[in-house]
Parts: sequence; C-alpha cells; structure tokens
Amino acid sequence: MPDFYKVLGVSRSAGDDEIKKAYRKLAIKWHPDKNQHRRAESEAKFKEIAEAYDVLSDKEKRAIYDKYGEEGLSGGVPMGGGGGAAAAGPGGMRGTRTTFHGDPHKIFAQFFGTSNPFSVFEEMGGGGGGGMGGMGGMPAMFGSGMGGMGGMGAPRPRGPRKAEPVVTKLNCSLEELFNGATKRMKVTRQRLQADGSTLRPEEKLLEIHVKPGWKAGTRITFENEGDQAPGVVPADIVFVIAEKHHPRFTREGNDLVVKARVTLLQALTTHTQSVRTLDDRTLSVACNEVLSPGYEKRVRGEGMPISKAPGTRGDLVLRFEVVFPSHIPEDKRDLLRRALPA
Repeated sequence: MPDFYKVLGVSRSAGDDEIKKAYRKLAIKWHPDKNQHRRAESEAKFKEIAEAYDVLSDKEKRAIYDKYGEEGLSGGVPMGGGGGAAAAGPGGMRGTRTTFHGDPHKIFAQFFGTSNPFSVFEEMGGGGGGGMGGMGGMPAMFGSGMGGMGGMGAPRPRGPRKAEPVVTKLNCSLEELFNGATKRMKVTRQRLQADGSTLRPEEKLLEIHVKPGWKAGTRITFENEGDQAPGVVPADIVFVIAEKHHPRFTREGNDLVVKARVTLLQALTTHTQSVRTLDDRTLSVACNEVLSPGYEKRVRGEGMPISKAPGTRGDLVLRFEVVFPSHIPEDKRDLLRRALPA
C-alpha cells in the first residue's frame, strides 16, 4: 500500500502548489512516452503518481486519506464502537467508494492541457521575403510558466479552463526586420475528433507577417491553435521575435550601428566612407572631421524603420576604429613632428 505523500515526495503539510509542482515534475519524468526502454515500469509508476495526485489534490479525498488511509478511500473505514458516522463511512455517506480507477493519461492531459505534450513545431526551412521561415522546436511545455489545473475534484470554475499559451522563438534576420517578411510555420497539434474524446495529430501552416521595424521580443499570437483536449480550451500559440546575429550591423533601439575601420591617414584627413545598407543601397558618407578611435558619426534617417511611426526611421551610426601603422620610418616621423602640434 503506497504512501501517497512519499510517492510525490512531499510532506504531509504540503500545500496545493507544492503538490502540483511535485506531480508536474514526476509525471514528466515517468511519462511512458519518455521511457520506451522501460515502459512497463514507467506505466506502473505513472499510474501510481496519478493516483497520489488524484487524492492529495482533492481536499475531501485528502482529508479521508489523512484520517483513515487508503482503506477509507475504498469504503473500508474501521467501524466505530456505536456505529454513528464511522459506521456510515466518512462524511456520513454510507457505502461511498472512491477507489482510484481513473486513467492516468487523462489526468495528465487535464493537468497540462494536452494529451501529447511532446509534439513539436516543425521547421519549414529558412528564408526571407515570402519564403518559409525557419525556427527551432517548440519550447518545453513544462517550465515555470506552465500552469497546472486546480485541485482535481475540488469545485471548478464555470466553463472549461484555457490551456496555458505555448510560446516559442521566431528567428528573424536583420534584413527581415528592416524590410518586412512573411514567415510560414508548420505546426503539429492534437485535435479532437467527432466523438469528442479521440485525438489525432494534425498539421497546420501558420503565416506571420513580420512588419518593418519590429524588435526582438515582439509577440504574435494565434488564438486557440494549440493542442485540443476534452474539457479544455486549446492553448494560444505565441511566437516571440528573436533577432539573428548580423555580420556587419548591430541594432541599438531604432539605430543601426556599423563599425568603420579607417587608416590613421584617413582619420587625420578627409575621406568618404562607403556603407552598404540593408536595403541594398550604397551610402557615401563624407568624413571631414578628425576621427579618434570610437568616434561616432550619425546619418539621420538611415536606421531601422519605426513600426509605431510609419515613414520614420532611426539613425545610421558609424563607429570608427582607427588602424595604426605597425612601423613608421624615422624620416616620416620628422615630418609628423613638424606637421602635428606637440
């Protein structure tokens, strides 16, 4: 006869949140789909964990279990000397039986909002403009942001609960964020069939229109496009823009920063600096000032588009790096001494 508190690894004074956290961790660890090499053992452990959670997350069942043990849950409460409430069973309900006969997989699906938590987004290949946007797999659905359901058997709120959103990165190049792009992502999710209980994997293509000027952290939400499960409103799928590294430009807010390497001669005299832009133009920037290492020169209106102010853009910032010669002949040094102030 298992000790349900030991099964979940919690103390007898554990609160609801601690019990949910313990179930979440153990159910993921022992899910049969993650333990194909020892499926029989994991099935038994998975069921035991579900039974423990089923009892300890329900205030009424937990009270009976704490007072009478597992016998109380199965209707075998010790008889009191004069009959009374003990003879009638816990709570005065004669003949009530609450033995666990549930499906641990259904408990898992109710808790996590999906019966197939290991499904992933599929990568559709890289590409800008109208091509298929690439992305990594779906993030783990079981992190700190994944909410559990309320105590099973406890009073429920009206209507089905909504599963927690599924959030994943959408990697975009700086060119895509500058010019705008269309990204197409194929997702695989579980969908309920006509009988209301059978689940079947289904693919769907989601199209994201990346607007010029969007920044890292911008969120795009597709409502109710996640896994379905009985009695649960499907999760939203949320894509969060992530900016890929660019070999030439760095984004700082709405500005674009480019490193400009110049010789000492260029730094001390006038020259024109050429910059290839993200929209494939060539800018010629006149540099008439003395350029010290780290000096910045701004070109107004040549930075990133500002999505909240259409038609406006940030600045292009040239950040200069001065390359000094490794050797100067003595006669040239004399010329420099005469030409430059002490």
